[in-house]
Amino acid sequence: MTRRMLSSPIDSRSQTFYYRNSTTNCAPCKFKRRLKAEAQGSLDILLSLRKSFEEYRTFQDEWTEEFAFVERAGSAVCLICNDKIASMKRSNMKRHFDTRHATFASKYPAGDSRKKVCQELLSRVQASQQQLRVWTRQGDYNSDSFAGSLAIVRNGKPFTDGEYAKTFMLDVANELFDDLPNKDKIIKRIQDMPLLARTVRDRAVMMANQVEETQVKDIHAAPFFSLALDESTDISHLSQFSVIARYAAGDTLREESLAVLPIKGTTRGENLFKPFIEFAQEKNLPMDKLISVCTDGALCMVGKNKGFVALLRENENRPILSFHCIRHQEALSAQLRDGQLGEVMSLVIRVINFIVARALNDRQFKTLLDEVGNNYHGLLLHSNVRWLSRGKVLSRFAACLNEIWTFLEIKGIKHPELTETEWLLKFYHLVDMTEHLNQLNVKMQGIGNTVLSLQQAVFAFENKLELFIMDLETSCLLHFEKLRQFKDACTVSEPTQNFDLHPLAGFTSSLLQSFKARFGEFREHTRLFNKHMWTEMKKLQREDQLIIKTWNKLPVTYHTLSIAVLTIFGSTYACEQSFSHLKNIKSNLRSRLTDESLNACMKLNLTEYQPDYKAISKSMQHQKSH
Repeated sequence: MTRRMLSSPIDSRSQTFYYRNSTTNCAPCKFKRRLKAEAQGSLDILLSLRKSFEEYRTFQDEWTEEFAFVERAGSAVCLICNDKIASMKRSNMKRHFDTRHATFASKYPAGDSRKKVCQELLSRVQASQQQLRVWTRQGDYNSDSFAGSLAIVRNGKPFTDGEYAKTFMLDVANELFDDLPNKDKIIKRIQDMPLLARTVRDRAVMMANQVEETQVKDIHAAPFFSLALDESTDISHLSQFSVIARYAAGDTLREESLAVLPIKGTTRGENLFKPFIEFAQEKNLPMDKLISVCTDGALCMVGKNKGFVALLRENENRPILSFHCIRHQEALSAQLRDGQLGEVMSLVIRVINFIVARALNDRQFKTLLDEVGNNYHGLLLHSNVRWLSRGKVLSRFAACLNEIWTFLEIKGIKHPELTETEWLLKFYHLVDMTEHLNQLNVKMQGIGNTVLSLQQAVFAFENKLELFIMDLETSCLLHFEKLRQFKDACTVSEPTQNFDLHPLAGFTSSLLQSFKARFGEFREHTRLFNKHMWTEMKKLQREDQLIIKTWNKLPVTYHTLSIAVLTIFGSTYACEQSFSHLKNIKSNLRSRLTDESLNACMKLNLTEYQPDYKAISKSMQHQKSH
């Protein structure tokens, strides 16, 4: 009925009024309005409760005088015991004060006495905070600690020597700066410098990580880089894999130790390749720039199918040059393959062992040397793993030969070979030849030697060997000093005696053939490189040829076209040097050194980069020594 009435033409204003009244006076609408009012009332109550709750959880100033608490970083801190209360409620502070500090409450009852004591405690805390801010602004003790840690590590000292160094500095400073007005300030600075063992270790790791980041960054910027790889065993019988990289950083050719990787199990090719490739991926090394690898020639390195180099080529899917260390090949070429010279060396070793390996004989022989006024005070034991050992042992044996004869006669030991002219000719020839070999070995030692310089040293020695053969065949002996002196002495005592030196020339010729056979690989690489360079030169225009000729007149360090060749390792001397540092760092007194600490010490000892520890220090919180 109502709807029908609305359908009739009526005033629009009355229609609106009717709808308004009909929709606001019904029962459901009244119920909704009541619920809305109740909800609004509940919301007001909740807001009021929240406001009072927040006011209740806000720190009140009177709590300082009442319970000895202050607000610090959103927490309530007790001025008496420095304990923190996370929930900032009056009841929590009251309970803490009543249970923990009942004696304080009884001694200083609520009132002026407690208020005065709490104010004194608050003043002490504020003074301590202010002193800490002043100390932080005045001194950078982290930089001092980094400098001390770097000196300790680079001198191969244990981390625990930090406290000794600090004690040493304090004792010296106490006397050295005795007449200075700021002596107390200097001593205080030294006392505040943190140099605990753990601190020194952490500083070393941070500096090593920074150096490593710089190395990787420079390798990315370099056009090429090469690797020298070798493996050795440390004092704890753990195999260590040394990785040395050579690359051009600007106008400088750098030779840096990238890592010393521990090998837990066997040392086959795959056991060495897996940790290396994981390290390369972790550090994001640009393996596409790797052009050559130099190894010691062991089977695990150069095996045809499962050697390290083979696995590396397979992983990179491209050819990579591989070189056998020239110094290793020189040592192999210099081995005594001739049976007669080998017998000479064996007799020398037997005599030395008889004298030196027995304590009584060693003491008596040293006494004999002192009595006759010999310049030396004993013989040297021979070691096969030391490449210069044979030459030094033979040289010392020759210098003490008369005393050795006398001593063996006293002991009743007979070695008639020591007085035979033929044996002595071979002996003195061996002394002179090993001296020449030692000079070659020493010449090839050192960091930064390029493969070209090492090749030239070997090729020049081969030319010397040809000259030595002619010298022996003509009996001039211009390059065999000890042999010539023995021959002249024999000629003086027996002028008619003839010396057949052709067998010695044959020994030298065998050595020459051994060198040529060993170093054929390097000759082939050199020939191919020169051929490639000449082919590329022919493709250039005349102006470009003129530019190349101009570049050739510049020092080789700045020769752009030779960067790849300059980065190639010719020997693993850098790896052997790293193992010498490894032996000093991880000694029998530090055999439990962790892999991370060992790697940090090795890197800081071998790198030419200077760690920017001031930059590291700025990013750290300054801390005093405890």
